[in-house]
Amino acid sequence: MQLQLRIQKIQTRLMEVSAEACLLSTTVNLLYVAGRVINGFCYIPAEGDAQFFIRRPAGLESDTLRYIRKVEDIPDLIKADGIKLPKTLLVESGEMSHLDWLRIQTCFPATTLMDGTADLRVVRSVKTDYECSQIRASAEAHVRAYRRIPSIFRPGMTDIEFSIEIERLMRLEGNKGLFRTFGDMEAFFGSVLTGDNAAVASPYDFSLGGAGDPTNPIGANGTLLAAGQSVMVDMCGNFTGYLDDITRTFSVGHLPEKAYKAHQVAIDIERRVQEAMKPGAICQDLYELALNLAKKAGLEDCFMGTTQQAKFIGHGVGLVINEPPVLAIRSRDMLQSNMVLAIEPKFVIKGVGAVGLEDTYIVTEAGGEQLSLLEPAIIDLMH
Repeated sequence: MQLQLRIQKIQTRLMEVSAEACLLSTTVNLLYVAGRVINGFCYIPAEGDAQFFIRRPAGLESDTLRYIRKVEDIPDLIKADGIKLPKTLLVESGEMSHLDWLRIQTCFPATTLMDGTADLRVVRSVKTDYECSQIRASAEAHVRAYRRIPSIFRPGMTDIEFSIEIERLMRLEGNKGLFRTFGDMEAFFGSVLTGDNAAVASPYDFSLGGAGDPTNPIGANGTLLAAGQSVMVDMCGNFTGYLDDITRTFSVGHLPEKAYKAHQVAIDIERRVQEAMKPGAICQDLYELALNLAKKAGLEDCFMGTTQQAKFIGHGVGLVINEPPVLAIRSRDMLQSNMVLAIEPKFVIKGVGAVGLEDTYIVTEAGGEQLSLLEPAIIDLMH
């Protein structure tokens, strides 16, 4: 029933964009409609039953499933069921290779291929109640792991050593260790940012960077956790296959007052955005709400980075960490009930590091329902 509901959502979108069918082939979209990772395709007509054409794994059985050797087998199997090939076919052009696109076009020579990448992401952006329950369960496990972080700190640790111990806590709570993103970005679990490493720009479109190393240019880089520095932990919560996102700030001893002031402003921003996260709210308006609060506090120059400032303060989460919508400059997208977003106002203080937080919310008529129920204040690791 749950999978059929998701397929019906895709069929509604097909009708809205005047496409007769879609052919899914990417891991995330196949996981969305099949409930598991498969190597193959799912053909969904605007009306009628979806069909799965599988290459791997062997041994699956279903009335709507057939095994194939190559994509070229699909059209004949569709026609064998007495179904006409579509005149318009939605495919994931934005996520597939040009060669794969050409093969599909050759298979359907009389069909117009339409790029459905954005349409499918829009479908996934509004979660079913079951999907919300999975993100809620992920957030609960995530919180349990984060609460144990102070217990693993030892003086003299580097940020990499600290990150390894946090990753262990996450795995013990059931984290799958898989960090799915949309677009050509990679990360392992997330990032730990210590001191001025938080100001280092990254090639990836994340809220903050960190040097990492040339092969993984994000997060920890071997910085010593020294007195007077902040330690921002931004680890992805993949405990159910559906992702939540939580950031918390720790300190090694006492920080300068500017850091605590900025952190309180971040808390205030998140609370104001939470109150405004209702159906019909415009993403750009929520971003500007946050930016204006940072300006009012005199902290605009260090809001969401310094050398490279992110122009968003929140993003959807789900099967990938960066689902739509994005609370960003120039985004006119409108919030809908059961969208799930991570809100992450952050500041970078020179000589100290990053402060701020991130929590995951479900959009409701009453505002954002917080799933990550965790103390927002900076936690001193020396206590």
